[in-house]
Amino acid sequence: MELLSVSLGVFYGDFTVAAASENLTASQGKALTVLRRGPAAMRALAETMACDASNVTGIVDRLEKRGLVRREAGASDRRVKNVVLTAEGERVTDAIRARMRATQDGLDRLGDEDRDRLRTLLERVFLDRPAA
Repeated sequence: MELLSVSLGVFYGDFTVAAASENLTASQGKALTVLRRGPAAMRALAETMACDASNVTGIVDRLEKRGLVRREAGASDRRVKNVVLTAEGERVTDAIRARMRATQDGLDRLGDEDRDRLRTLLERVFLDRPAA
């Protein structure tokens, strides 16, 4: 657990500095990263980011003002607002990832087989969890 804590600390520090280089907070950068996987309803975005829905509203407002995301009405329920990454938002997300040198340098020290093994292990630990 200690090594996982150290690893996450390095990753989070690297991510925070990279997001700041794009004039974003870590929370704004995290929202963009989540949305890189695809559009999300405001409530789902709040759950994924483990924060209050009102906080996500402020984050999305600031990202929308910069043209990095846009809100769209849900297809089946127009009261639901989905947040969608814009082309500029994709560019900024890619720029953040490209600036994460400490993380990338660490991963580059692994061969393809080791990276695949690490991915499999992380998926087993964090994604293959039984429903609560």
